[in-house]
Amino acid sequence: MTIAFDILTGIGLAAACGVRPFLPALVFGALAYAHTGVDLRGTELAFLTRPWFLLVLTVLFVASVLGHGYAAREPAASALLGVGIGIGGLLFAGALAQDGYTWWPGVVAGAAITFFAQYSIADVLTGARARLAAEHRGGLPIYLEVVAGIAAALAIFIPPISLLYIGFLTRLLLARRRRASEKYAGLRTLR
Repeated sequence: MTIAFDILTGIGLAAACGVRPFLPALVFGALAYAHTGVDLRGTELAFLTRPWFLLVLTVLFVASVLGHGYAAREPAASALLGVGIGIGGLLFAGALAQDGYTWWPGVVAGAAITFFAQYSIADVLTGARARLAAEHRGGLPIYLEVVAGIAAALAIFIPPISLLYIGFLTRLLLARRRRASEKYAGLRTLR
């Protein structure tokens, strides 16, 4: 049953990276460094626990939070999404590698799940940014990072919770599609 828990952990980590990538990666790396809940010793992905990698993640985390106005613009937002997909893939792979399973399918699965999470919450985040007053928009990235970090920690210690994440993201995606179809249905009646 270890493989099932590793897959569930990977799903939860990748979904968390779909919200914001840096704090989930820091949580994963710190726990793996301390050999608490995750142990990457002797694996090809042990670099995820190296101090230099955690330092790079910390710098990116701080830069993304402090530069939230720039990070919301199109080129930087696309780069952040791409980084999230890459990190989500690595964390899923790390979840598989910790127990000696072949890790590379985790890169593909993690990237796909991270993209799914990003796509599912995109409308929610756009709406939240639009509704928040300008002086409160700066707190949104911090809030999202904290939520993503907590989601990652829960996925590591309680792997089945990842099924709730996927259910929630699927519900958001279905609501998005329903709104889009209602919008176009209204347009068809205008003809």
